[in-house]
Amino acid sequence: MLPRDTRVPGGIAILDLGTSTDSPGAVYFGEYRAPIVRTPDGWKAIVGIPLATEPGRQVVKLVTPSASDRDREIAFNVEPKAYATQNLTVEARKADPLPEDLKRIDAETERTERALATYTESRSPTWRWTVPVPGERSDSYGKRRVFNGLPRKPHSGMDIAAPTGTPIRNPAAGRVVETGDFFFNGNTVFVDHGQGVLTMYCHLSRIDVTSGDVVKEGDVLGLVGATGRVTGPHLHWGVSVNRAMVDPALLLEK
Repeated sequence: MLPRDTRVPGGIAILDLGTSTDSPGAVYFGEYRAPIVRTPDGWKAIVGIPLATEPGRQVVKLVTPSASDRDREIAFNVEPKAYATQNLTVEARKADPLPEDLKRIDAETERTERALATYTESRSPTWRWTVPVPGERSDSYGKRRVFNGLPRKPHSGMDIAAPTGTPIRNPAAGRVVETGDFFFNGNTVFVDHGQGVLTMYCHLSRIDVTSGDVVKEGDVLGLVGATGRVTGPHLHWGVSVNRAMVDPALLLEK
């Protein structure tokens, strides 16, 4: 099974690549490589659409493996989607960081970008997952966040309310590529599932894995908490496909 094809900002486009026996090549959306998968109907590209994408015509590039074949472009259309605005009250310093916080935030942003840009060709992701923790799933993905009256970036993951200490179970096989305590995200784990598909788990009370660990579906990554910029205990679950933070609900079995 594949993710749900939802061609909106923050969604996923599933594009046909043909029915050849061999791999059709590598697909890029902008500078990031997207995963491809062979299905009974032929090869498909699974393309994550960044939240900041403008509605309208978009193009991916198919880089063919043979010098005798020409690279080509594949166009698709992104429909508009309006996301709500959410007003939240948090610790003042988490809404408007002090000057001494900014150096730490910059360093953590580099670590996050490096982790989410990982592309492991030898690992193939699965495409329908179970939710990492039981609990109420908010519809916060894509919402414009206003912290203490200050507009900030849209919310790029799914919030799942659960008590502190609830185990967080890995939804698909992969390898841990980064862990740490981050200013905004609190205790965080990043897992590489292959071909540019990564997940992140934020605000943990405890991390139970280390970078380099190979994890199976169902393994405990850590425990739900309220670290970082939060209003209460919950899991922030992010899914990145070709470095686009997409709506995690598109990959859930139900």
